[in-house]
Amino acid sequence: MKIYVVYDSEGEHTKALAESIADGAKKVSGAEVFLDHVDQADIYKLSEMDAIIWGCPGHFGTISSGLKKWIDRLGYLWAEGKLINKIGAVFCTTATTHGGLEATMLNLITPMLHQGMIIVGLPGNIPENALYGSYYGVGISCPIESSELISKEGLELGKALGERVAKVTKTFTNEQGGADK
Repeated sequence: MKIYVVYDSEGEHTKALAESIADGAKKVSGAEVFLDHVDQADIYKLSEMDAIIWGCPGHFGTISSGLKKWIDRLGYLWAEGKLINKIGAVFCTTATTHGGLEATMLNLITPMLHQGMIIVGLPGNIPENALYGSYYGVGISCPIESSELISKEGLELGKALGERVAKVTKTFTNEQGGADK
């Protein structure tokens, strides 16, 4: 089971969240996790993956230009239906509380829906999510004045998303004989 975590990061916050998501996915047996900054991410690897998790810093409620440019290159995958039934999930960071986290995540989910992907979010039974998170994915506020890169709760949510995506992917690929079947 192959999981690809792709991220854009400008101040290391989103990178730290991406790493926690990858760590969570690795906890599930059989998960092979790939982690790349969008500048190194290979769009041609996507069709080989069973799950794709992408994220970025939120820019006024929308996707960062680096990740958006990368996503805009996925047209041939859409034309050939290469991502249909792949598991997808999203994450983002912002510098302010209520800085457009959920709007950014919805913008990140939209291209996945166009690709025919199956979206996985975080349920409310995860304690940190009920108080600190979002059902759309993981959205973390990283206030500029804070001394920590990402809060402990934020890193736990990242691990929870990675683990959940890996478990759902494992179940789905086992039942379907592979996500592309």
